[in-house]
Amino acid sequence: MTMETRLEEEAQRVRCSATELLLLEQWEEYIGLYTRFISLCESGDAAGEDSRTLRRILCGALCNRAEARLRLGDSAGAAGDCDRALDLDPSHPRARVCKGKALLSQDRYSAAGDCFRSAIKASSDSPGLLDRCVKLEAQSKTGIFDLSHWILDGCHGDPPELAEFVGPVEIRRAEGSGGGRGLFATRNVEAGTTLVATKAVATGRGILPESPAMAGETARLVLWKDLVERLLEAAGKCGRTLELIYQLSGGEGEGELPVPDIRRFLPEAEQPLQVQARALDVDRILKILDVNCMTDDAAAAEVLGKKKMMAAGVGLWLLASLVNHSCCPNARRLHVGDHLLVHASRDIKAGEEITFSYVDALAPLGKRRTALAATWGFRCGCRRCEFEEAAPYGGELREKAAAMAAAAAPAAVAAWLEEAMGKRWGVKDREKKGFLRASFWGAYAAAYASEREANKWARRLTAEEEAAESVAEAVGGDGRLLEVLVAGAKRRRRTESPRDQERLLKMARRVYGKVAKKKAAFRTLIAKALLLNS
Repeated sequence: MTMETRLEEEAQRVRCSATELLLLEQWEEYIGLYTRFISLCESGDAAGEDSRTLRRILCGALCNRAEARLRLGDSAGAAGDCDRALDLDPSHPRARVCKGKALLSQDRYSAAGDCFRSAIKASSDSPGLLDRCVKLEAQSKTGIFDLSHWILDGCHGDPPELAEFVGPVEIRRAEGSGGGRGLFATRNVEAGTTLVATKAVATGRGILPESPAMAGETARLVLWKDLVERLLEAAGKCGRTLELIYQLSGGEGEGELPVPDIRRFLPEAEQPLQVQARALDVDRILKILDVNCMTDDAAAAEVLGKKKMMAAGVGLWLLASLVNHSCCPNARRLHVGDHLLVHASRDIKAGEEITFSYVDALAPLGKRRTALAATWGFRCGCRRCEFEEAAPYGGELREKAAAMAAAAAPAAVAAWLEEAMGKRWGVKDREKKGFLRASFWGAYAAAYASEREANKWARRLTAEEEAAESVAEAVGGDGRLLEVLVAGAKRRRRTESPRDQERLLKMARRVYGKVAKKKAAFRTLIAKALLLNS
């Protein structure tokens, strides 16, 4: 019996065993089976054979192992197997398709597209994969994400596939952050513009019961454990991922951390940048995760189709982790599946730092500071906080904030604030008015809540569109501002008027970003925003 015949028979036995493992989805055992067979093909007399049969068998085995590695998220290992197969047979179509899949999972759309194009020329069935690459590559270059069809379909089914995107931003030292780093705009940006789109390195999701308290705490611990396991697994499989995780702060020595080149976060730039061989430092990764993990934005999560019970979602999104806090933020994040889209929630000037609010931006100064201290352990010194603290009428603001929390008629607080800003304090600056209205937005929302309340306070309050837009310009868009605008348009029975529609669409883009080209899709988002808080 020739060596070729023995290898053919052994390959057939391996395929039979592998089929059983494939049906059971036992991928680790599947990979082990093919690893032993590949070693057999490359050892002893078989390694000395230089026949077409041996190359064909070995290429098939490498491709099978690569597909299994992709199932386990090991794209680097899969790409390595495909490269070995292509060394044996440069025109092997299946190896090219499989390598394209590995590159696609690494968000290297252009290189993946080249693999699929080569496979098509070899009569392989990969047009659908190539179309995906073309679409994702366009997204990664333009930052244009159109979710219209998904939104109009009620956000049912799996979210649409989104590309990694880095927009007009750079990483620099941030003032007033102890030497820490931040993201900064490299040009003027219009509200709604996508700044960053990125997929989570790892996420943890689950249902958190409202009660009892201990059951909820146990569920959170399970959620955190799930996230940690997924993150360590992802970091252990990909050197580039681990390298990028190590670019983040672990909460100590902020000023000593280098400012990474933002090109490191571009998937297509993986090859020209050096990836150091690093050990998996679990303690360091846990510290990084503790400082940088984010929860799904509750409003965005529900509006984009998640059930109310699926309240818990935590994850690590690398580049977005560099966005610092401000109580007058200029950006919001939108969660679509495991992707996070960061968009400008108000107009941003070139050189301005990109910021989120880590706490409720529509809350009084004292409440914001208490929340920041409890959760994040720092005191905010943004221009809004400085203005509210230094204002000669700061004591009155604190008194009214306490009164608003206990008042049966909080709308009276909004009426008091409007009169005080105009008659006693002489606040004329639109941004400062926006800051104060934002801090007492709960009172304004109560005043605009119904036609009866709106009529009652009409003479003492500014119109809801003026109040909402001044707040949006000062602290960015928010679903609660959009809700007030929609309610006001309905009350005036002018929901179809061009002026009101344009105002609503403008606010919707501040809240959700420019994620829909069709106005009907934005109307659906607006309707869902109303239902969210009803």
